[in-house]
Amino acid sequence: MSQEKKDLKAQAKADAKQAKIDAKNAKLQAKIDAKQAKIDAKNAKKQAKIDAKQAKKDAKLKKKQLRRRWGDRRDGRRVKAPGLQTIMAYLWPKRTDCEVYLNDTIDATELLKYLERRNAEHPDYKTTIFHCAVTGMARMVKERPLMNRFIQGYRLYERYDITISFVVKRKFADDAEESLMVLTPTDEDNLDSISKKIVGDVKETRKSEHSTGGVDATLDAFAKIPRPILAVVVRIIRWLDFWGKNPKALTQGDPNYTTILTSNLGSIKCPAVYHHLSNYGTNSIMITIGTLHKEEIIMPDGTKEIRDVVDVGATLDERIADGFYFARSLKLIKHVFANPELLEKPLGEASGFEY
Repeated sequence: MSQEKKDLKAQAKADAKQAKIDAKNAKLQAKIDAKQAKIDAKNAKKQAKIDAKQAKKDAKLKKKQLRRRWGDRRDGRRVKAPGLQTIMAYLWPKRTDCEVYLNDTIDATELLKYLERRNAEHPDYKTTIFHCAVTGMARMVKERPLMNRFIQGYRLYERYDITISFVVKRKFADDAEESLMVLTPTDEDNLDSISKKIVGDVKETRKSEHSTGGVDATLDAFAKIPRPILAVVVRIIRWLDFWGKNPKALTQGDPNYTTILTSNLGSIKCPAVYHHLSNYGTNSIMITIGTLHKEEIIMPDGTKEIRDVVDVGATLDERIADGFYFARSLKLIKHVFANPELLEKPLGEASGFEY
């Protein structure tokens, strides 16, 4: 037998031996993997039980927190107010007596760059500054809970939900009707979902020349009542409003019962203006968004730069919080405009902004 054949035979034996070793190792590894899979399945089952138990506990706690107590309203939980706020509620019971007005300019340069990229990637629908502003307001209220409070009937309350309302013009014409819209953002919402909700709701509203129902239909019905009877009915409604006993049909969808009532004046080429609050309802914050324009801004390094800015006007009930709290809340909105990627985060996830 030649040396070459001997080498081939030896190699074949070595390969066969190695194949047996590999098969043995594969079998052993399969047993290890099966055992690990059982352990993982057992751990997953155990974790699922823990998660289910925690979820049940959280749900129970949330239910307990939302359970109405004596003094709570359908739209808000009564909060123990400090002495100053309690006295203010009695000294100045009308919301219009306690208005504080804030006016500021917000740098929207980075936001516009972000929107340009975003709209190029999603040409199916356009995200606007107003959508970003609404999302920023929702985040501000989420992280600054005192902004979601109101005073009614001399008492301080905190809403269960964040609600943002605005008026939609059916057509850009002097005689066109207006419709009231209310958005209720959740912890899972972000710019994408809020933008789609606004776009969808506005399209539905503008399909018709007439009222689309909700509070609009209620207002239309009340407007047909004869004047003397309507005057009595309104007095009864105001009395029920004081005690928080107004029917849900009257308050649901009414911007006077929302966290923030906002107006996008920039869409009609109008600057931000002062807008009063109302003594009726529970709305404590009114925000107007003006026209986008260019302005010379002094940058942090001291240099001057022409930037895209938007004016914002806010009217607040000073009884729900102090000026320091309001100012820091506005800083959060400015931070969001300067770092628009935060708009992609769910509202339930903290922005991480340090005041």
